[in-house]
Amino acid sequence: MGDEWSQWLDFDKANVEAVPESPGVCVMHARMKILYIGASPNIRQELMGRLSDPCTAKAKRFRYIVTPAFESVKEQQVKEYVGKHGKLPPCMEEQNT
Repeated sequence: MGDEWSQWLDFDKANVEAVPESPGVCVMHARMKILYIGASPNIRQELMGRLSDPCTAKAKRFRYIVTPAFESVKEQQVKEYVGKHGKLPPCMEEQNT
């Protein structure tokens, strides 16, 4: 078990509170466009913080995976996104400038 992505969930406080306090990766989108790919030793805490972030608060849905290898899973997700789109997701661009 484990290392399986959740279903896409509505990005709201109730769904975020149901996420385990475990290491993991999250992907967030609005209108089928990925806005953010995040990773944390506590994925619920990461998502809670994103609820009040001006950019990621626009997300409509999210999914997550619980994994101790959260850094490498995030790296792989970002690499695939950049390979497809040629740039970082919009809510990640401003962090890296």
